[in-house]
Amino acid sequence: MAAYPIRPYDGVMQAAAKLIADGKMDVEYIVADGEHSQFEIVKHACAVGARVFVGSSGVGWFYAMEAIAVTGGLRLPVVAICGNRALDDPGAFGTEHNDSLAVRDLGWLMPWAETAQESLDLALMAWRVGEDKRVSLPVAIGLDGAFLTHSQTIVKIPTQDAVNKFLPKYDLGNRLLHPDNPITIAPQVDQDWLMEIRRQNDAAMRRAQDVIREAHADFKRLFGRGGDNPFLDEYMTDDAEYVFFGQGTLALPMKVAIRRLRAQGHKVGLVRLKWFRPFPTADIVKSLLRFKAIGVIDRDYSFGSPNYGGVLYHEVRSALYSQPKRPVVLSFIAGLGGREIDQNMATQIFEKTKQAAEKGSLDQGDTCTWIGVRE
Repeated sequence: MAAYPIRPYDGVMQAAAKLIADGKMDVEYIVADGEHSQFEIVKHACAVGARVFVGSSGVGWFYAMEAIAVTGGLRLPVVAICGNRALDDPGAFGTEHNDSLAVRDLGWLMPWAETAQESLDLALMAWRVGEDKRVSLPVAIGLDGAFLTHSQTIVKIPTQDAVNKFLPKYDLGNRLLHPDNPITIAPQVDQDWLMEIRRQNDAAMRRAQDVIREAHADFKRLFGRGGDNPFLDEYMTDDAEYVFFGQGTLALPMKVAIRRLRAQGHKVGLVRLKWFRPFPTADIVKSLLRFKAIGVIDRDYSFGSPNYGGVLYHEVRSALYSQPKRPVVLSFIAGLGGREIDQNMATQIFEKTKQAAEKGSLDQGDTCTWIGVRE
């Protein structure tokens, strides 16, 4: 485990350091001189056969970007957390997802947690899936800054025996860097082999979907948690006409809003994305085609993008595009910098989504709506 302090992820590493100091974890804990060194340390440790863990946030995550990119290209199953926070400038320690999303095209698996319990569970899932030889990819777990990284709640910690049944020993096989197994890692290949290697990364990401399903089934059998679908968590969607769609902790205030709106007679639900990469296109299509309108809530931004929408909005629209009859998809940006998504904001999102559903389409040139922002 390699650590370097930056808010808000450092709360997790401080807790880990205390567990080690108290003798509850047998882990080599290295304090690096910066985030780039952090990720280099675990990259090399992973290559020589160590199970590793690392993390950062915001601009620290970006400072490590060279090592992060290389780790994805090398297909080393490093497990990292990104305590999601706003990027400078201006400075803000609160939640935004653009730090994690910067690696979405670099070959990292990307789950997102809603609760502290799910954060723990996803760590076990990350090692199980990432280290599987059919995948062998790094995993970046998204944890909303402060909302998760600095919350203290009771969680169910599985026994070591149960974890051993779920999580095999780490084995790189013939890719292990060792004096008895002399191999070349990260050679200069230029145009002669680069495209084939990129295709291998793509194939590994595709295989990851089935491996995630297998791991999810085993996890649910052993620990009794995880829900019905490894990629999506649905809330009150059985008879819903409109749904909110998002990832991370924004699901919590939206669930409160759904119960309130349901009490008023509105058929509304929530679909929460649990894995952003690999993006579960088939599951998304099967789920969302049932509804009249989808309000996609992004805790990120993509300046200058089509319709000026958020990243998640574009992923959802792309997934649905080839369907002959598809729901209206609306884009909302909310909660940037850790701003609370309150019930008034949730009502605004619902009303605009319901209006689009009744109309059956969006106005020409209609763009993303920023919610809860001062004009």
